[in-house]
Amino acid sequence: MIMVTVHMMIVVMMIKNYAYADTNIIFNPCDDSKVKRWDGFTFGLAFSTKEAFFLDQIQLSPCDSRLALPTKNAKLAIFRPKVDEISLLTIDDTNFNPILSGGYVVAFAGRKYAARSAPTLVADSTHTVTNLTLVLEFQQGTLENLYWKSLGCDSCSGETSVCINNTVCAVPNLKCRNHGGPIDCNIGIQLTFSGTDEKRQVLNSWYEVENLRKLSLYDLYSNVAEAVPGHPQ
Repeated sequence: MIMVTVHMMIVVMMIKNYAYADTNIIFNPCDDSKVKRWDGFTFGLAFSTKEAFFLDQIQLSPCDSRLALPTKNAKLAIFRPKVDEISLLTIDDTNFNPILSGGYVVAFAGRKYAARSAPTLVADSTHTVTNLTLVLEFQQGTLENLYWKSLGCDSCSGETSVCINNTVCAVPNLKCRNHGGPIDCNIGIQLTFSGTDEKRQVLNSWYEVENLRKLSLYDLYSNVAEAVPGHPQ
């Protein structure tokens, strides 16, 4: 797969400076790992058409070579957040266009369980979804599930943000900067965790986001970034 350049991962809502060491030595998203709270955890996002993630009507992990994703113009992004920190992941690459890649994204990690999310729409010919929420669910430190969580359309407002299928806000493509509009339409993914780590400590970050349903970390980041002198507009 072609690696999409990944920039800008910010972490908010963490008051203390945790000094715990990262004990997870697995960096390949297609290998298995067992993690504890505050370890780094590597997972991937694959962008392609919805059909590209299925073989004989069965969804496979993007790690499965039978999908032959490199031949389907798929794009790949790799992230390594800290377990149970609320993070905002963005792909800041002017050459990356999710529409050209097929418009859908799947999150994935691991080999034995081959955990993967359902494909979710990020862009089509008329709209781009700029704000998604992803939950990584662990049981005793092993990733068992990744799923997209809908926070509804409460944050949709005006002509620059419309509600799609009563589940997610999207920006009309003509409003995006790459189409001459005023809005930065880079995809932002709010990442959270649930379940338990290898020491059976409860992972709580998803519940923090659920309690702040109207908060968009992507909007928060955009507002802060635009206030920083010299930040590209």
